[in-house]
Amino acid sequence: MFLVLDGVLTPAEAAALHGAAETLPFDDGRKTAGAIARAIKANDQAAPSEGLEAIRAKVAAALMAHPVFRSAARPKAMTPLILSRYRAGQTYGMHVDDALMQGLRTDLSFTLFLGEPETYDGGALVVADTAEERAFKLSAGSLILYPSTTLHRVEPVTRGTRLCLVGWVQSWIRDAGQREILFDLDRAIAEILGREGKTSLLDTLSKTRSNLLRMWAA
Repeated sequence: MFLVLDGVLTPAEAAALHGAAETLPFDDGRKTAGAIARAIKANDQAAPSEGLEAIRAKVAAALMAHPVFRSAARPKAMTPLILSRYRAGQTYGMHVDDALMQGLRTDLSFTLFLGEPETYDGGALVVADTAEERAFKLSAGSLILYPSTTLHRVEPVTRGTRLCLVGWVQSWIRDAGQREILFDLDRAIAEILGREGKTSLLDTLSKTRSNLLRMWAA
């Protein structure tokens, strides 16, 4: 399931974090790449600092407060967020994310855009599935969530600077199909509750969701 979430950060929040990110020290992004990815990765990543930790904390809190993110990802744990910078000429070729990162299984990947798309050329995130490739270049504060099992790349930046936060989720629900079923149930329950209030159908659906969680959570 590919999911675009608009407004994870407000425009003002995204602009403030973008400004803060521009003041941070950066390292060569290849330092965190595996042997295969190192040859196709050309970007910068924010070096450890108090400023980076403040940005990470702000974004992590926004993600965990976002009901659609929580419903789609069912996060059990997340890796520390990476603040990624692409300047003119930088890119990241086609690759798949590592299955294990910092002791976590990577079930879902996400990219949160900090800059408006018109401020740089190129730099789209291109995610491939069995049918097609999909390009994402979102507004500041918006996020794309997608399975970590997919091949993806970042197209070369030809003007300006692309600043994004990327991260990985280990979900309580390992199976992508099961996560989608629960996500659909969440939406159905919310719609019925908003339209009809508490009903016997709502009770049955809520029981079904809880019991599926008990069966599938790990």
